[in-house]
Amino acid sequence: MHANVGPFPEAIDAGHEPIRAIRALNRGLEVLTALNALERAAINTLADAARLPRTTTYRILETLRQAGYVDRDPHDDCYRPTIMVRALSEGFDDEAMTAHLAKPHLAALGAQIVWPVAVATRSGASMMIRETTDLQSPLALERYGAGVRVPMLGSAAGHAYLALCSDKERDALLELLSRSPLPEDRPARNRIEVQRLLEETRTQGFGLSRRARRVSEEISLAIPVRAKDRVLATVTVRYAGTAVPLRTAVEQFLPKMREFAQRIEAQFV
Repeated sequence: MHANVGPFPEAIDAGHEPIRAIRALNRGLEVLTALNALERAAINTLADAARLPRTTTYRILETLRQAGYVDRDPHDDCYRPTIMVRALSEGFDDEAMTAHLAKPHLAALGAQIVWPVAVATRSGASMMIRETTDLQSPLALERYGAGVRVPMLGSAAGHAYLALCSDKERDALLELLSRSPLPEDRPARNRIEVQRLLEETRTQGFGLSRRARRVSEEISLAIPVRAKDRVLATVTVRYAGTAVPLRTAVEQFLPKMREFAQRIEAQFV
């Protein structure tokens, strides 16, 4: 039995002298592990998680960024793992890979639609925005950034996800939501109404949500990104209801969104 002397103690190579661990590498792995668990975080959050000074954490993150293992969002300086982390751990899952693959195509979609578009994936019992064009769109009524969570039953993304995920996953999510104390999750307690909503979503082919605002009602349309017999993500457009009639939005936006989704899905074949 070996004593617990903490991570990466002095190692012993069979038949050779003890090998002292490289402290800088140890710290780098600790920061990368913390970021992988958090999925997205600022320097201060990572420094606290890894129990390291902020300056040390910054140097490590910038080293990992230059090596291609993390990205830094220039808008808020938050860091997140890249697809290269998949080779190191199971933490970079299909959802994260979907966001990574979607990123190069999202700007083009945003330029075509002009209204803000976003890619979201399920995170627990909510949907989390992974990539968005909010900061680039001149028509955004309210700007959201990557990492923002939206309620499963209070968002077009959540409706699209729940309507087309597996029966087993849907039942588990609805059971979890029905026990949630959050006001936005209370609709899950009315299972009949939820089933009606999801059936309507399947029939029309997209998730739909409306949000009252002072100037104009904000309408969101969402469709799923599917591969490997499951829903990996959703792509959503948000626009002002007074500016674009719903029928026009369906006719003009959805074909472009479906083409975008198909490009991502094709990379999982």
